[in-house]
Amino acid sequence: MKRFAFIGTAAFAGLGSTVAGAQQVPGGTRFVETRADFDEAEFARVVGRPADIRQLFEAISFHPPMFGNVRNTLNGLTFGFGYAPDRIAVAICPHGPSSSYGFSDYVWQKYKIGEAFKLKDVQGNSVTSNVFLKPDHPLNDSKDPSEPRGIFQDTSIETLQKRGVVFTTCHTAVEEQAHTLVRDGFAPAGMGPQDVANDILTHLIPGSVVVPSMVGAIAVMQARYQYTYVTLTY
Repeated sequence: MKRFAFIGTAAFAGLGSTVAGAQQVPGGTRFVETRADFDEAEFARVVGRPADIRQLFEAISFHPPMFGNVRNTLNGLTFGFGYAPDRIAVAICPHGPSSSYGFSDYVWQKYKIGEAFKLKDVQGNSVTSNVFLKPDHPLNDSKDPSEPRGIFQDTSIETLQKRGVVFTTCHTAVEEQAHTLVRDGFAPAGMGPQDVANDILTHLIPGSVVVPSMVGAIAVMQARYQYTYVTLTY
């Protein structure tokens, strides 16, 4: 079972206890993701690909300007220190409110994520969709890293992914957030926490890698794959 999320699947209400549901929901349908449901080989392939330098960013508080830090590390390592782009491994490891970076618009809108988690834009309004996924203006193909409208200055998730950045999703965080969404009345009537968790996990942004526990995954990435660690405190 591939651990990459996919979009366009119908909601998985009622699949929490079925074998079919467990086979289709990234990370499985239990509160704690077990090794039987974790595609460790795929995780190793993605985060353990050949690289000369590795860095992970842990993000907990919701602060979208963090993507500028990720862009800056890519540009600094590539254009300043001279590392080949395909030999740089960077991963974003969000949990807590920052888990929402990995949610598709379907999830943001169905569960009113911005309102539920009190996520605001610069004007103080609740964020209503994953506005961080795509570039907010057309990008040109300039090779100049200082070109404001070129890919090297863009901080959208899709552009960072095209530059090799891996986005991960914490299975535990989603399970916990599903309970909060049901408790606080943001889930449709009749949906239980596991139904909501299953629905979210099957509607993540393309390329998101689900891990059993983000704090555990960070430890593995540091110990086994030699990632350096950055935590962004805002």
